[in-house]
Amino acid sequence: MAEIDKVFAGSIPKLYDTLMVPLIFEVYGASTAELVASFSPGSVLETAAGSGVVTRALAPRLGPDARYVVTDLNQPMLDYAAGRQGADRRIEWRQADALHLPFEDAAFDIVCCQFGAMFFPDRVAGYAEARRVLRPGGRLVFSVWDRIEENAFADEVTDAVAAVFPHAPPRFLARTPHGYHDVDQIREDLRRAGFTGIDIETRQEESRAPSARDAATAYCQGTPLRNEIEALDAGLLQLATDRATEEIARRHGEGPVAGKIQAHVIVAGA
Repeated sequence: MAEIDKVFAGSIPKLYDTLMVPLIFEVYGASTAELVASFSPGSVLETAAGSGVVTRALAPRLGPDARYVVTDLNQPMLDYAAGRQGADRRIEWRQADALHLPFEDAAFDIVCCQFGAMFFPDRVAGYAEARRVLRPGGRLVFSVWDRIEENAFADEVTDAVAAVFPHAPPRFLARTPHGYHDVDQIREDLRRAGFTGIDIETRQEESRAPSARDAATAYCQGTPLRNEIEALDAGLLQLATDRATEEIARRHGEGPVAGKIQAHVIVAGA
């Protein structure tokens, strides 16, 4: 994975949270929180928490004495998430690398990670770290996006932006968020890390935005796709966003737009 794919800084955290979260993350965040809470955990570690969409949904579902440690590799994203969350003595915010967790063995009942595993440079090592900090019988709960062709707006934005840069098409969305979708590979990686009882559900939802412009801006300016575009030619960021807007509107109409999104939701036992 390119280093540029991991940079969530500048204006990206705010645009990510205000545009991307309601577009594609909120619906899965709610179901992830419900799934984690169904195990009645006394201690939860969240990795790759991003702007805090799962945190905001899960915290109200945990018990009054629960321990909830929320981490992310990117400090700007973690700061933004903490700023969005109300005061809560149960939550500890901590910058941490999911591949090198600064916690003792067998410290948590649940490790959860929504749409973060795709960014791990070594997924088996990341899963092994999650297993290390889980108590016997604990669970890893996480999700990854299905292939880009099953996710309408991401696919359309990728095609539209490629037309702006025909000699070096930006492929961040296909390469990273949608680059880890093979369920057989996911199962094998988890087995290699020592997990058993692996359950994978492929879940389709609907992505909605007030306009094609909002959807295009979310992807082009609220994700590291922006970094890739600006590395090629920062002066073409607006043009790329305009072309993505036109393509989404062409496929989904003017006014509010809706498109298919699809992800894999995984529960693995330690």
